[in-house]
Amino acid sequence: MLAKNALPFVHSILIGSVVIAAACNSGNSQIKEEAAVTETITAATTDTDKDGFKSIFDGKTLKGWEGDSVHWSVEDGAIVGTVTPETLLKTNTFLVWKGGEPKDFELKAEFKIAATGNSGINYRSEMFPGVPHGMKGYQADIDGANRYTGQNYEERGRTTLAYRGQKTTIPNAPGQPEKNAWSAMVVDGSVGNSDSLKALIKAEDWNQVHIIAKGNHLQHFVNGALMSDVTDNDPAHSKASGLIGVQVHVGPPMTVRYRNIQLKELK
Repeated sequence: MLAKNALPFVHSILIGSVVIAAACNSGNSQIKEEAAVTETITAATTDTDKDGFKSIFDGKTLKGWEGDSVHWSVEDGAIVGTVTPETLLKTNTFLVWKGGEPKDFELKAEFKIAATGNSGINYRSEMFPGVPHGMKGYQADIDGANRYTGQNYEERGRTTLAYRGQKTTIPNAPGQPEKNAWSAMVVDGSVGNSDSLKALIKAEDWNQVHIIAKGNHLQHFVNGALMSDVTDNDPAHSKASGLIGVQVHVGPPMTVRYRNIQLKELK
């Protein structure tokens, strides 16, 4: 039997044990939660590596990119291209990735563009002599009104190689730009109705663009839907590799944003 004056002491021991046990349980729970978060992050990283895509934009700076600092910046994890009434352009200007000149690849990115905006992602391109930050080459076209978004346009070259909804072949034959399209272009199929495909593109909101360039076969997807499909059999003009860049276009004030830019080079 315990003495009466021992009861408070026992009571304190019991309370202390409960508090310690609760603290241990809380600590274990926190450790489990942290482990779960770590496991989730590790799994996501592994999936990304497994898919073969690598980020070419760090989300914070323009490190690895080169362009006009007047029109290009980084805000809230996105590359931002801006044209203001004070910085109107005389020629299209690009922000160019300096990490290589991919040949066969897949490129994924998210974009958001103002209603007045005109932009695009150039690939297998080269710098255009005499124009600061100018580029020449294939472009996944993007515009705020979604008249052209998804089409294949060759900047400073043959102009339109496939409108949205078209499957085309560019033959080894003479041609010239006519009404902003290459006259030798042969439409040999459809990947969908242009207006129906347009309805899948969100105005003034985030969309995903996915470019697949393999050999002479070029495909542009937006939000998972194939928008244009080009087979380029024109050796005089086609390019097998080249630079990647994003564009702000001559025209009214505008803003375009790009984020989560990922590249996978194909073997």
